[in-house]
Amino acid sequence: VSFEINENRLGEYRLAADFLNMSKAGILCVQHEYGIFGGQDGKHLLELLRRVRIPIVTTLHTILNEPTDSQRNIILQLTDLSERFVVMSDHAVEFLRDIYGVPTHKIAMIPHGIPDVPFVDPNFFKDQFGVEGKKVILTFGLLSPNKGIENMIDALPLITKKHPDIVYIVLGQTHPGVMVTHGEDYRTGLIRQAESLGVADNIIFHNKFVALQELCEFLGAADVYVTPYHNEQQIVSGTLAYALGCGTATVSTPYWHAQEMLDDGRGRIVPFRAPEALASAVIDLFDNEVERHAIRKKAYNYTRSMRWGDVAGQYLDLFRNVCKERQHDPKPIVTNCQLRDNHPELAEIKLEHLLRLTDDVGIFQHARYTVPWRDHGYTTDDNARALIVAIKALDHVRVDTSLDTLVNCYLSFLDHAFNDKTGRFRNFMGYDRNWLEEIGSEDSHGRGIWALGVAVARCHIRGQKNLAMDLFHRALPAIEQLQSPRPWAYCLIGIHEYLRQFGGDSQVRRIRETLARRLHACFQHNTTNAWPWPEDTATYANAQLPHALLLSGRWMFENKMIETALWSLEWLIQVQLSEQGYFTPIGNSGWFPRNGAMARFDQQPLEASSMVDACIEAFHVTNNRKWVKHAFCCLNWFLGDNDLRTPLYDHATGGCYDGLHSHGVNENQGAESTLAWLLALLTLYDHHLDRGSLTSTTTETKRSSANVSNTEEPQSAVPAIRRRSPALKRARSKSKSDQIKSLS
Repeated sequence: VSFEINENRLGEYRLAADFLNMSKAGILCVQHEYGIFGGQDGKHLLELLRRVRIPIVTTLHTILNEPTDSQRNIILQLTDLSERFVVMSDHAVEFLRDIYGVPTHKIAMIPHGIPDVPFVDPNFFKDQFGVEGKKVILTFGLLSPNKGIENMIDALPLITKKHPDIVYIVLGQTHPGVMVTHGEDYRTGLIRQAESLGVADNIIFHNKFVALQELCEFLGAADVYVTPYHNEQQIVSGTLAYALGCGTATVSTPYWHAQEMLDDGRGRIVPFRAPEALASAVIDLFDNEVERHAIRKKAYNYTRSMRWGDVAGQYLDLFRNVCKERQHDPKPIVTNCQLRDNHPELAEIKLEHLLRLTDDVGIFQHARYTVPWRDHGYTTDDNARALIVAIKALDHVRVDTSLDTLVNCYLSFLDHAFNDKTGRFRNFMGYDRNWLEEIGSEDSHGRGIWALGVAVARCHIRGQKNLAMDLFHRALPAIEQLQSPRPWAYCLIGIHEYLRQFGGDSQVRRIRETLARRLHACFQHNTTNAWPWPEDTATYANAQLPHALLLSGRWMFENKMIETALWSLEWLIQVQLSEQGYFTPIGNSGWFPRNGAMARFDQQPLEASSMVDACIEAFHVTNNRKWVKHAFCCLNWFLGDNDLRTPLYDHATGGCYDGLHSHGVNENQGAESTLAWLLALLTLYDHHLDRGSLTSTTTETKRSSANVSNTEEPQSAVPAIRRRSPALKRARSKSKSDQIKSLS
């Protein structure tokens, strides 16, 4: 790959054109599909094609017989810009000529290429995949709902009744476009469908994009290949071409390319959405082995001219002819170009809904569906969480001025929320920008301290860091007056963030010790073997309490605190884990009282998010990978691994639904839920960065070195995993050894 384009940035198409114009390329071959380029129906591509000076040959992968005005217009513009169209079926030639009016001399028919493989018996490859002695049915390709795999699963009970030794292999990852909006909903739905029909043991889902050699071996192992697509309007199917090229007996629905490829007895055609007909065709092929092998041989012989070597020769001949025609038609070079930044290592962090919920005051508290709900105004609670999200996101997404703007907005809200007369944060503000109280909740003060600690430790802009530092110290005195364990926990988490940057601040260290001992005392005075919890009712954001205690025990070298925190966190995991192994948070419709039953619903995103934080901290303390596994279990709750098998994270908006009820999700996507999702995701991003990024290691090592001169415990400035000093490593190793002895 020489150059990458962010498909949604129009300017990068221009840069790509500049890059091509200055390269030594002699021709541009475009693989066109409406859905892979930016703009409506992929029209951003036209910006690139208008600017390149080398001749253009465009291969069309989709040609519609009833295009929209936009789709028709794009094909017409491509006709003007391209020297030739390459299509892969006779149907496509007819459509271009009759529907779009493309001159015949501009159309070249070159079939879809296939690998050159020998004609072998399927039993030759079956042992490689653990299906020897089985009758194998295969479907492969990127998964999406239009593939019709659910129809094949519906057909399986009929097939297995006649041939119980059937194995159906579904090979391929979920289509990237589907992942963006729906995640793995389609695949998980197929798995549940198979389970409900009693054929789960007859299906293998191979969620992998396989290399060519392995793909050919899968096709070689298949007795029957099935493409049960829903839509007639598929002008070409590479998967179908590969199957026939490997000599596999094929059953398909009658989309355009299948009608052409399977004609003259080269396969079987069945109606769309007809599981019984699909089952009948497959059973007939297994019942009539001689006929099945005859179909295989016909398909194999028909596709010999489609081998990649032959197809490549046809393309090269076409390119030579086109270049001769365009020798004297240069185009000017426009401007210089730049390469775009690399994508983040992990899955995309989408901030669109965060931006949608934020105006020039701060983040709105609630939403009606996906639209900000102005009636409920703003809260310090949510703006503090939003500040943490915006700051953490800066370490993981493309540098963008919008994120710095968000940090300024949320930090400004906290500054305005602080009441110097009371030394506390106000919490609720109406949409008219008037405060509804003079003193907010203790939780809001704790979350404010947490957010400011993160800002001091991680803000990149000096002015933001300075304001956060000033506000943190102004809010500090009130901390010791707070009465509840959760605000203590929030404050402790923020204090430890602050001490990463200024580990020698004696006042902050003293307050940390006071709060940590108070919190630990709550556990000691209230817990029993049957109830390892510091309150008589486990309510909301429960994991934040052991999280804060773990941080304190870790950096204060208090093993008793660590023991207590891990004990209570283990209990939280046990009571919030279903029999099937997925996360079931304590519901807020009754909570979990001592000697009572745990409320199953309504489940809140805040619970999953706080558990992710606590589990990752438990991993930092113990280095036991089970805690990372628990963290991902909690993250998966957002993605549909829950009681209703329903995702709460909305891939389309980047928001999160407000809760899981017994009847479904709360359709509103408010601030708390969306921020809970983002905080959980960013915590795992941070974990990945801590474990694997040299850049992060270097940055944090510099911070640690800067702090050694002004603190009695420099190791508290930064987690031990990031250090490079041998002396510090030995000191930390001794400390961890002592902790392990104590825990055992």
